[in-house]
Amino acid sequence: MSKLVKVAHTKDLTPGKATAVDVEGNRIAVFNVDGTFYAIDDTCPHAGGPLSEGQVNDCKVTCPWHEADFDLKTGDVLAPPAFEGVKSYKVVVEGNDVKVELKSE
Repeated sequence: MSKLVKVAHTKDLTPGKATAVDVEGNRIAVFNVDGTFYAIDDTCPHAGGPLSEGQVNDCKVTCPWHEADFDLKTGDVLAPPAFEGVKSYKVVVEGNDVKVELKSE
C-alpha cells in the first residue's frame, strides 16, 4: 500500500536546485529540473553526504563531499566513489503541491 505526502509547493523549489525534507523518518531530497520534479534519498551511501546540497546537471546530482553521481530518475549510482544507488520516489504534482509516494513495507 502507498500514500502521497505533500513535501513542497512548486514555487518553493528553485529550478536546478534541491530541498531536503523529512517525511515520516525519511530524509528526502526533492529536485526541480526545468519544472520536472524528482525525489531521492538525501544521504549519499558512500560517506553520508547531503545530496540536496549537490550540483545538479540535467537529471544527475553530484554529491558535494566526494563527487559520486546519482541519476535523479532512478537513484542509480552513475560514478564512484559510491557503489550503490539511493532510493528514488515517485513524485506527483497536484495543482501546486509536490507530493512523494511512500510505500508501506
